[in-house]
Amino acid sequence: MRVPFALRRPWLLMRGARADRDRPDLDHLAAIDDPTDFVWAILPHVARTFATSILMLPAAQARTAAVAYLYCRMLDTYEDLGDVDREAALEMFAARMKTLEPPPPVPTATARDNRDRVHLLLVERCSLVDRVYAALPGADRQGVADLVQAMASGMAWSLRRFAEQGGVLINAEQLSRYCHYVIGEPILFTLQLAGKADLTAEQRRDALATSELIQIANITRDVERDLVRGIGYHPSLLPHLGSTDAAGPVREARRHLMAHALPHAPAYTRLAEQIAPTRFSLARASAVLMLLHTNRHYQWCARRIGRPDWRGPKRAGTIVLASLFAAFSRRWSHRVMRRVERDFLSAARSI
Repeated sequence: MRVPFALRRPWLLMRGARADRDRPDLDHLAAIDDPTDFVWAILPHVARTFATSILMLPAAQARTAAVAYLYCRMLDTYEDLGDVDREAALEMFAARMKTLEPPPPVPTATARDNRDRVHLLLVERCSLVDRVYAALPGADRQGVADLVQAMASGMAWSLRRFAEQGGVLINAEQLSRYCHYVIGEPILFTLQLAGKADLTAEQRRDALATSELIQIANITRDVERDLVRGIGYHPSLLPHLGSTDAAGPVREARRHLMAHALPHAPAYTRLAEQIAPTRFSLARASAVLMLLHTNRHYQWCARRIGRPDWRGPKRAGTIVLASLFAAFSRRWSHRVMRRVERDFLSAARSI
């Protein structure tokens, strides 16, 4: 008999915190036959900070969110690693959600390191994720399928822009649109999953602004890695695509990206407090967890551009503990999120 998710959650959180994304046990992941076990085992290797936020959700929501996220990571794999027609592969993957036929293959020769190999393994073992997806309630399956279609369309748009513009996004409008596709759509999906289907226009704007705050954290973390593969999310990086020695331009691009992202902090706080108003809320805990992970990254980012960082937990265990307090206390949650908001806005002004 399977242990209830509420009892498994602490173990899954601890295992995720200890996962080494640079040295994953690929043989172990390839040997897992149980679909649910595979979903939870591979999630921390492909989801970074999102894995812990997903695990903090109620059981049914966590399972659906995990499946949706893994499908989105598969789309990322086609976007990043495919050496065939990437747009066609994205379209085929979205279409297969109706039939669950085998996904388009991704050549293994495209893997550069173990992180890439985990993503390729995820695509190869897509059938296990499909089995968990097939067991979801009908409304959740439709929501996941709609998300995959929206993400695939957005990624196809970005592929065209990068191809037309020599490998970079050329302005803030394109950067925002990219973020809306790759994180904004999952945020809207998660809100729908939590029963918040009827968002106001302001809440929808806040959700999309929140996507910029979160996705630019991912972008700024990987500036050097993306540069090597010929991708830049700031136009100033165009002359340096493919370079492994562009410290000054990378630092300046990172500074511009932070200046774009950090002013969106109030949107995150407003949205989180509106969707989790009850006394006890795992969704609120998940939101605080994501914000504190994002805060830790931007602290690191500030140091990389030669600026002092600010207060806030830097250890994964401390972040998880703070989020657990947030599940039980709206006051605690409000205080934590407002503090991060003030720090982000202060940092935005300073840079």
